[in-house]
Parts: sequence; structure tokens; C-alpha cells
Amino acid sequence: MEKHSYIGKTKEEAISNAKLELQEVEENLIIQEKEIKTGLFKSKKVEIEVIEKREVVKFIKEYILHLLKDLGFTANIEIKTKGETPNYIIYSDHDALLIGKNGKNLKALSVLVNQALKKEIDVPFKFVIDVSDYKEHRERQLERLAKQTAREVASTKIEVQLDSMNSYERRIIHNALTNHKKVYTESIGEEPNRAVVIKPREEK
Repeated sequence: MEKHSYIGKTKEEAISNAKLELQEVEENLIIQEKEIKTGLFKSKKVEIEVIEKREVVKFIKEYILHLLKDLGFTANIEIKTKGETPNYIIYSDHDALLIGKNGKNLKALSVLVNQALKKEIDVPFKFVIDVSDYKEHRERQLERLAKQTAREVASTKIEVQLDSMNSYERRIIHNALTNHKKVYTESIGEEPNRAVVIKPREEK
């Protein structure tokens, strides 16, 4: 991953120098500040280290492919950008194995990539790794489950505890029912057995 260094009397001046040379807007740059003192009586200068976000996107893709190759997988990766977040969609002949039970292997892959990225840049960088749109399908499935269970709870006035889920899946359930008028959600239990409970609201 290519890193660039720029110096200015202020951080703003250093950033301006970076934008001018790289021909990029600031939103497309990852900027890490380093302060330099030039001497006891001299004014300080500011050094910044700059990485273009497209370089980070490329690094993540290459790292995933390298990691999968070492594990014996042959795969292709498609990058889809949602908002400002790159989504890396992996396609292979072993999708089920890459995903693992309840997405366990997929989550582990994301952790490994995140650790490698932290060694390269010292700022958060949001990305998503998926296998053949598994997360998208799983999200729709969980949203359907949430709404179906909510209807049952609203009708019977009896709370329902769903199966244990990871934090990502629980968040989907909570978000799906955030504005529901007849039910609300709570998480109970300890990891890895934490689960969502859907409860009826008290009638006013």
C-alpha cells in the first residue's frame, strides 16, 4: 500500500499540498498526522502521512485473495460500494465452507482482514466481506422473522425469545422493529448465547 508524506507549517497546509500533488479531494484520502519540531527557537512544522482510499480498497481485495489462496480456495471477488462502504463479495465453489455455521467462518475472515489493515493504517476503515450475497439474504430472512414474530406477539400478548444470535444479527432484529407500535425488543443472556426477546407493548 503506497503511503505519501507531506509537510506544512500547519496541518491544513500539508493537506493542501497532498491534494494538489495527488489530484484528489480530501474525502478520498486517509490522513494521519505526525508533528515535527525543527528546533528550540524555530517554528514547528506538521508532517502528515497520506493514503488514498482506493489504495486501501485494493489492499483489502488482494489480501483476501492471498489469504484464501493460502487456505486452498480458488475465488473471485466483486467489489460493490454501498454509500462509502466497499462490499467485497466472494464467489467460489466452496461457499458453504467459507460462510461456516451461522456465518462463523465469514466473521473470522473479516477479523483477520481487519487485523492486517490495522497494521497498515491507524484509523478505522469500514468494509464488509460477504460470500455470494449471504449477508444480504440473511438480513432479509431475519427481517421477515422479526416481522412475523412481532405479529404473533402483538396478537397473543406473549413475549417470544428468538434463537441466540451474534451482535450483527441481533442488530438487524432490533432495527426491523424499532418503530413498531405494538412490540419492542430486548437482548438477554451472555455471549455467545445472547438472544433477542420480542415483547408486547403495554396498551395505553
